[in-house]
Amino acid sequence: MTDPAAVERDAAEAASAFAHPAVAPDVTAAYGEHPDHVVDFYAPRGEATGPVPLVVVLHGGAWRAPYDRQHITPFADFLARRGFAVANVEYRRGSSLPHQSAEGPVAGRWPETFDDVAAAMDALPGLVATALPQADVRRVVVTGHSAGGHLALWAAARHVLPYGSPWRLSVPPMLRGVVALAPIADFTVAEELGVCGGASAQLLGGAEHWDERLPSADPASLLPTGIATAVVQGRDDIVVPQEVAEAYVAAAAKAGEMVGLTLLDGVGHFPLIDPAADACAVVAEEISQLAW
Repeated sequence: MTDPAAVERDAAEAASAFAHPAVAPDVTAAYGEHPDHVVDFYAPRGEATGPVPLVVVLHGGAWRAPYDRQHITPFADFLARRGFAVANVEYRRGSSLPHQSAEGPVAGRWPETFDDVAAAMDALPGLVATALPQADVRRVVVTGHSAGGHLALWAAARHVLPYGSPWRLSVPPMLRGVVALAPIADFTVAEELGVCGGASAQLLGGAEHWDERLPSADPASLLPTGIATAVVQGRDDIVVPQEVAEAYVAAAAKAGEMVGLTLLDGVGHFPLIDPAADACAVVAEEISQLAW
């Protein structure tokens, strides 16, 4: 049973993270025809005189429809104020939170969620050239929070997807690295812990598709990538507990790859994307170490 004090702290942290007003982008561009096929671009603030690294942001929310990119726009603006060019990606998600008589998955869509992330990542160099010419597409770092952390890790691992996958790349993506924030990075452990009400299995289309689709979706199954990877995790996270991150890091080590893991004391799930929290500055520093 979860400690009531931990639940109260988590609620307070969530309230703080979601208290910031949404920040409008400088430019929005489409990468497809669906209303969710859009990327919001934030130009670097300040007096940058040359090309700057591009940070691609993938938002969380358990791949569920009620949680779109708006809640992470203050974080995108925070990074822009740190001198980065930022691309905040939207993608198709599942239906609302679980309800009685629900049919089909409620977290994410198979294959649309993956279709969209792959399409957005492939379209970004072309979109950036017009929408955000300050961005240096040779210095790209992908970051994501929670379910978005999963998608960030997955986007960096497309070249090791099973042969025949429609999302597989023939060569590694041109990335400086990945900074995954409290990611749902090991689906098996996440399901064992009941993370987000079984969202990982729902994303794959249900238990009947688990064995077939897991190798194409689970970051812990897509190793090694050869892409520099860092995970930032709060020790007090009760939404995506640190055991999930630790399982991913252990899987990477078993595959012969070193993944950095930063565990933050006294930090839960949401301070990682809360510009008012010290943890957010830690995240920006992790991104800086890879980008610059």
